[in-house]
Amino acid sequence: MPYCPRCGTALSSHEVAQGYEDVEDPSLTFICPLLDANGEVEDRAIVAWTTTPWTLPSNVALAVHPYLEYVEVAWQGRGLIVAEARVEAVFGEGAEVRRRYRADELVGRRYQRPFELVPVPDDAQNAWQIVAEDFVSAEDGTGVVHLAPAFGSDDFAAGARHGLPMMRPVDDAGRFDEDLDLVGGLFAKDADPILVEDLERRGRVLDHGTLVHSYPHCWRCDSPLLYMARDSWYARTTECRDDMLANNAAIGWHPPEMGTGRMGEWLEGNVDWALSRDRFWGTPLPIWVCDADPSHTLVVGSFAELAEQAGPLADDFDPHKPFIDEVTWSCAECGGTMRRTPEVIDVWFDSGSMPFAQWHYPFENEDAWQRHFPADFICEGLDQTRGWFYSLLAISTMLGLGPAYRNVMVNGLLLDRDGQKMSKSRGNVVDPWDAVADFGADALRWYFVTVSQPWAPKRYDPDAVTESVRRTFNTLENTYRFFALYANAEDWTPGPGDPAPQERPLLDRWLRSRLHALVTTVTAALDAYDVTPAARAVGDFVVDDLSNWYIRRSRDRFYGSAENPDARAAFRTLHEALDVVARLLAPLTPFVADWLYAALGHDDSVHLAMFPEADAEARDQPLERGMDAARILSSLGRAAREKVRIRVRQPLRALHAALPDGRNMTPELVDLARDELNVKEIRFVESAGELVTLRGKPNYRSLGARFGKRTQEVADLVRAVAGDALQALRRGAPLVVTLDGQPVELADEDVEVVEEAAGELAVESGEGYTVALDPTLDDALRREGLARELVNRIQRFRRDLDLNVSDRIHLGVFGESEIVAAAQEHADYIARETLAVELEAEPDGGADYAAQREVELDGMKAAVALSVVESPDGTVAHA
Repeated sequence: MPYCPRCGTALSSHEVAQGYEDVEDPSLTFICPLLDANGEVEDRAIVAWTTTPWTLPSNVALAVHPYLEYVEVAWQGRGLIVAEARVEAVFGEGAEVRRRYRADELVGRRYQRPFELVPVPDDAQNAWQIVAEDFVSAEDGTGVVHLAPAFGSDDFAAGARHGLPMMRPVDDAGRFDEDLDLVGGLFAKDADPILVEDLERRGRVLDHGTLVHSYPHCWRCDSPLLYMARDSWYARTTECRDDMLANNAAIGWHPPEMGTGRMGEWLEGNVDWALSRDRFWGTPLPIWVCDADPSHTLVVGSFAELAEQAGPLADDFDPHKPFIDEVTWSCAECGGTMRRTPEVIDVWFDSGSMPFAQWHYPFENEDAWQRHFPADFICEGLDQTRGWFYSLLAISTMLGLGPAYRNVMVNGLLLDRDGQKMSKSRGNVVDPWDAVADFGADALRWYFVTVSQPWAPKRYDPDAVTESVRRTFNTLENTYRFFALYANAEDWTPGPGDPAPQERPLLDRWLRSRLHALVTTVTAALDAYDVTPAARAVGDFVVDDLSNWYIRRSRDRFYGSAENPDARAAFRTLHEALDVVARLLAPLTPFVADWLYAALGHDDSVHLAMFPEADAEARDQPLERGMDAARILSSLGRAAREKVRIRVRQPLRALHAALPDGRNMTPELVDLARDELNVKEIRFVESAGELVTLRGKPNYRSLGARFGKRTQEVADLVRAVAGDALQALRRGAPLVVTLDGQPVELADEDVEVVEEAAGELAVESGEGYTVALDPTLDDALRREGLARELVNRIQRFRRDLDLNVSDRIHLGVFGESEIVAAAQEHADYIARETLAVELEAEPDGGADYAAQREVELDGMKAAVALSVVESPDGTVAHA
C-alpha cells in the first residue's frame, strides 16, 4: 500500500495518482557476493540497482528476468554479473566479458545479504537467493532487482510466489525500529546516506549518485509516500473493470482524448480500491468483525439493519466515531463479540457517493434522485480524472447504474504570466478576490473562457485581462450607451409601428442574418460543451459585426425623428441584437448579461429568460457573402489610403476592384462600400491583371544556398517570369525556369511576388480581392474634404460643450476663403450632420455666438462658432 507516514494512513491508487512530484533520490548500484554450496563467499558477485537504499535492510531476494541473457564482467579481480544489455551502461566501453549465463543458471543461487541489521525470521528458508520475475527490465539499472516484500507491490507479489519472508523494521511513523544498529529511530528516507556509506566502507558499492524522477507524495500533506505492506479493506473494482470501461466510453469527455487516454488507460490498469483509512475523522467503515474469529464479518447496509443486529438505536444515535464503536452484538456463528473495524472510509468514496447521498437514496426521494441522475454535466480540474471523476464512475458502476454523468469538462492548470504553474512555494499565486476586485468576476470568466479551451493550461496575465475587457465589454457597453442615448433622445420604444424584419433596409436584414447565424454557432458549440468558440463568436459579433460595421454604417439613421421608418427599423434591429447578445452571454458572463438585459427594459433576470433559438428564415446567406465582399473591399481600400497617406474624410474619385471568381455585389452593397471608402465611384474590372503587374523578386539568400555561383543567373531568370506563372506561384504551384536547357523548380521561399500598379494607383490585395485606389485630387474633392473635416471639428466642439445630442444650433464658419467656400458649397451636408438650423459662412464674424473655437484644416485657420437655439421641448438648453 502507498502509505503516508505523516498522516498515518494508507492511500488508494487514485489518490496517489494526484500527488507525483519530481524529486532527487539516490541512485545506488550495489554488489551482492554469491555464496557456494558451503555458504562461503565466491569471487563472483551479482550487481543490483535501487533508488531506495532504506529498503536494503529488508532485502530477502534478488530477481532476474527469465528470458534475459546475463554476463560476468571482469572487475578489479572478481567477476560481476549484470544483464548483457546493461554492460556498457554499468561498466562503460571495453568491459571484459568472461562468461555468459542464461537466467535459469542464476536462479536458485544464494548470495550474501546487503545488511544483517534485521534479525533472521523463522520463515527465512527461501530467503537471499536469486528468483525469476517478469517485471524485471533491462531498460535501466543492471537487469537485477532487489526484493523487499514489505516495501513494494511487485516485491510483495513476488514474495508470495516464492515463499519469501516479510521483514518490516519500519513503524507506522516511517521510522526504523529503535533497537536496530546503524539506523535505529531514523525516518526511512533519512537513513539513505548512512546505509550507502556503510556499504561503501565494506566495498559493496559499484556506483552511487542521484537521480531526478517522479515520486508519489501525499495529496493532503505533501509528504513523500512509503510503499508498505499493510492490511486494508478493499472494494473489488477489478471485477467491474469491463463495465467501467464501457460506461466511460458512453461519457462525453471534453477533450475527448482525456476519456480515451488518461482515464481510459487508467481504467485498463485498474486495481482494487483500498477503502480503509487509519484516521479518526471520516465516515466509519460499516463492517463488524468477530473478536473470536476474524473470518466472521458483516457489512451493515443501513441503520435499520444495524438495529436488527444490535437492538433499537437511540433517538440521538450518532453514527460517527467514537459512538459507533460502542455498538456491538454477539456473533451468530460462534458467540464472540462483533465489533466495528476501527478504520474510516476513503473520503473519495464520500465524494463519489454524492449523486445518491444527497437524496438519501435508496431510502427515500427516489423520484427526485431519478430526475437528477445521471448528471448532464460536471467539471473539475485535470487532477480529478483519477479523483472525483473516477470515484463517481466506480461507485455508480458497482451499483449497476451506468455512468453518473453524461458529460465532463476537464479544466486545465492555471499558470502565471510566464507560463509557470501557480504554487505557494514559487510565490506566484494570485488571490482570486484581489483579481475580482481589480477586474470583476465576469471579466475573469470571459478572459479564461476566451484565451484558450477550458482544458488547456492558461496563463493569468492582468494586462491580457485588461485588453480582453477593453475589446469586448467596453465595446458592448459603448454600443448600449449609443443605443440608449438616441433611443431616449428620440423617445423610441419597441412597438407595432416598427417595420417588419423583411421590410427593413439592407443593413438591418444583414445584421439579423448574422445574429441568427451567431445563435446557431453558439448553440452548437455549447451543446458540444465547447465554450471557447461560443464565447469568441459572441465577442467577434459584438466588436466586428455590431459595433465596427453595423453601427458605424447606420449611425446617421439614429438621428432625427423616431417616426421615420428607417430610424424605427434601425432602433428595433439594434435592440433585438443587444437582447439576443444578453441571453447568449448569460451562461458565460452572468452579471454582464443581467445588467444588459435589465438595461434594455426587462423586469425579470436574463437567467429566467429562454435561451435564443435561431430563425432559419432570418438567414440570408447571399446577403452575408455580399456584405463580406463589401467589408473586404473596404478594408483593402482603407489600407490603400494609408499607403498614400490620404485620410478617410477626404473624398476620392474612384476605386478600381477585382473580385474573386463567383463573387458579386448588388448595387446597394456597392453604394455601401463606396460610402464607407468615401469614393465617388467603384469600378469593377474582370481580373487583377488589369490593375497590377506582377514581378518576380529573387530571394538571394535562398537562391544562394541552392545555386552558389550561378545565383545571379537564376535571379535574372526569375525577374523575366511572366505574370500568370507568378499568379500560379501565389496559389502554391511550383515555379519552373530553364537553366542550361534543363527545367529547375523553384519554391515559395526562392521568389517574392511583387505588385506594381499602373500609374499613380495605390494597390492592395488579399483573400483573392485586388483594389487600386486613384489618389488624384481636384479642387472640388478638396473642398468636400474640407467640409467633412469641418463637421468633425464642429462635432468635437459640441461634445466639449456638453451639448445634448438633440440640441439644434446656430452655426457660423469664419476664416480663409477656401474654407469658407467649402462651407458654403456643402452647407446642407454640414447643417444636417451638426443639427444646425442656420449656417453662416463668411470670412469674418462670430461675435454674436455663445461659443467660438479656432481650428486648423490642412494648414489653414478658421473659427467655428455656435449657439444652442432649441431643445426637443422647445426650451433653450444651453447658452
